[in-house]
Amino acid sequence: MTHRTVGHPAGLPDEPYAKIGVPNPACPVEITLAALHGRWTTLVVREPLRGDRSYSELRAALPTLSDKVLSDRLAQLGEAGVVERDRHPGWPPRVRYALTPRGHRLGPVLQALWDWGAEAPARDGGAQPAEP
Repeated sequence: MTHRTVGHPAGLPDEPYAKIGVPNPACPVEITLAALHGRWTTLVVREPLRGDRSYSELRAALPTLSDKVLSDRLAQLGEAGVVERDRHPGWPPRVRYALTPRGHRLGPVLQALWDWGAEAPARDGGAQPAEP
């Protein structure tokens, strides 16, 4: 069986959306970019890639991120089917955030974005990236 990209330039699958000339919200690439839209979103996804996290663990991992933005990003990722919220009864209630199977598939996507960016020439005069 031949891979579906054989005979096409690298990165261009033999799909109708690969041939359109304007952005389309139904395009798989646009769907992925919409799920990762917004500052901090990739970092919020990164944390549950390492395992389920509570809200306070997410806050500790991203200390300069405001509560509002963290809550917004978690809601956005929940709507996109990337993160699920698991609430355990009790007082105080315990909430854990975990990636869905669909969310786990973003791991290689984020790695590919990292790899591509790591190869890019520095845009700001050679400043080093911040420590992870």
